[in-house]
Amino acid sequence: MAGISMQGSTTPVPDDCGSILWRRIDLAGHEVAELAPSGAGWRLAGVALFAHEERPCRMEYAILCDAAWRTTQATIRGRLGTEPVALQLERAASGEWLADGAPVARVAGCDDVDLGFSPSTNLLPIRRLRLAVGASAPVRAAWVRFPELSLELLEQVYTRTAARTYVYESAGGAFRRELAVDSAGFVLDYPGLWVAEARAGVEER
Repeated sequence: MAGISMQGSTTPVPDDCGSILWRRIDLAGHEVAELAPSGAGWRLAGVALFAHEERPCRMEYAILCDAAWRTTQATIRGRLGTEPVALQLERAASGEWLADGAPVARVAGCDDVDLGFSPSTNLLPIRRLRLAVGASAPVRAAWVRFPELSLELLEQVYTRTAARTYVYESAGGAFRRELAVDSAGFVLDYPGLWVAEARAGVEER
């Protein structure tokens, strides 16, 4: 059955995948993302096209997770105007993160990667935490800042307020948004930033 599992197996369920198209609200832009099983885990991949400081930008990403939704690898590449950019991330079983092969101690122990230019990675802690309605949990994310593509620690809190609604907080509560999500965990409405325009392969509710 499609939906965010509240308990039981972490084995990937193909029916609980799909694709989504977002429109960016604060800037000109769109993004498409896909979620699919990959081996014993998952693959979240997408392409974002948007304007940044009046420059056209194209960012592609592919994120691999284990069966418990912990990020194991992320590949990011694209162009900021005419400038090519790329970042390769790996998370060791010990919790150490490597950025282009170099360890980044400040994000050691993080389970999730958070892409600063995309709403897609909110899905990762949502699926990993499997919160009951009314429950909340802190998250320490390896945050990829945009446009620098530098890696920083971002403290977050997720609170599940309804079956398809989460409150997301960061910066000690200074940033707060109520997120509507679909059955796969994709954000449908990120107030002021992104809104979903089309979906496929996920439960329509």
